[in-house]
Amino acid sequence: MKKQNPVVWFEIYVENIERAAKFYEKVFGFQMEDMTDPSDQSVVMKGFPGDMESYGAVGALVKMDGVKAGGNSTIVYFGCEDCAVEESRVVASGGQVHQAKMSIGEHGFISLLVDTEGNTIGLHSMK
Repeated sequence: MKKQNPVVWFEIYVENIERAAKFYEKVFGFQMEDMTDPSDQSVVMKGFPGDMESYGAVGALVKMDGVKAGGNSTIVYFGCEDCAVEESRVVASGGQVHQAKMSIGEHGFISLLVDTEGNTIGLHSMK
């Protein structure tokens, strides 16, 4: 059996989906895609760009009735060429830098950020 990475999808829960989408679009320089089912407005989703057939997990920002944002214990790491670049856009986009770029030895570098909704996310790069 072919070995594969166990994470195939992620969701980041938010209170204000438009504000959150703008944060991620500004920090990473991409456009998010509306994934909301028109028949169920209790769940609003904006997807991160990606190819479901390629390596890595694809996911979405989600606003769902009864689910609070922030305060979770799971961190999603976004891959970057150099995490200092995306980190430099965080404060101007309404977020906070929790841990500036730091070495994790042979595994590269990480930064820890807090988005506009109180969610902690990570950045990872090899340089």
